[in-house]
Amino acid sequence: MIDKEKIKHIASLARLKVDDSEVEKFSKDLSAILDYVAELNEVDISDISPTLSATSSQNVFRDDNVDEENKDVAKRLVQSAPDSENGYIKVKSILK
Repeated sequence: MIDKEKIKHIASLARLKVDDSEVEKFSKDLSAILDYVAELNEVDISDISPTLSATSSQNVFRDDNVDEENKDVAKRLVQSAPDSENGYIKVKSILK
């Protein structure tokens, strides 16, 4: 089991305030977690290939093609604004 001083040190690193009654509880809980991790480390996974994703998804990206019809949409939007400057839409200032 993890001693009280280590629990207090971990709590201070995490900027947590723990009292003595919580230290005992956290000591038991953290020890149980670390025991379980140690148990998982004993599992033989040498014949299992690494997994990049939990699901078997395919590449869903599409080709980046320029749509000639909408090629100048940003330029047309700026031109349709009531006031613009250097390719940007000018708006009324809201900050002083």
